[in-house]
Amino acid sequence: MKENKSVRHISEIPAVYEEYKKDLKGYIARRVNILEDVEDVLQDVFVKLAQTDVEKNPIERISSWLYTVAQNQIIDYYRKKKEAVYNFSAKDGEEDSFVNTLMNLLTEESDSPEMQYLQSMVWVELEAALDELPKEQRNVFELTELEGFSFKDIFESTGIPVNTLLSRKRYAVLFLRERLQYLHQDMLLD
Repeated sequence: MKENKSVRHISEIPAVYEEYKKDLKGYIARRVNILEDVEDVLQDVFVKLAQTDVEKNPIERISSWLYTVAQNQIIDYYRKKKEAVYNFSAKDGEEDSFVNTLMNLLTEESDSPEMQYLQSMVWVELEAALDELPKEQRNVFELTELEGFSFKDIFESTGIPVNTLLSRKRYAVLFLRERLQYLHQDMLLD
């Protein structure tokens, strides 16, 4: 694990970039599946660092700072994709209040630290739950809910029959609903 050092001078930023870009890119890639978008999010993180006046406001724990900014940039990325997520629901007709509630929470714009913390915690829990799914179910869920692809689009690119895709998505939703039930009851509905 990298030492969580401080950054106090602008001349330190290139070294920080070289030290953290690979690990940070991996972190982002586990949450954003399109390579070009991963690169964009990574670039946004380092642009934020470059825009920060580290001489007036030194960053005491750069690793924590970078990963927090990365998580916020990922949330912003999915906010921008919000329309695609909603279009999926309308196109493919599978209305699921759990998934809709989850996606609404994750894409809701808020300056509230409490909401940002809640979104961050939900992302962590969702990522952990997705890691437990079989790869085929996870892929269909991520493609439809997080990237906005229709079942028809997935069929055309993979050749997997739509009924198989529907079944995989349904199993994924059932698992996630069960696995994240406490979030739905305790946090999302309050």
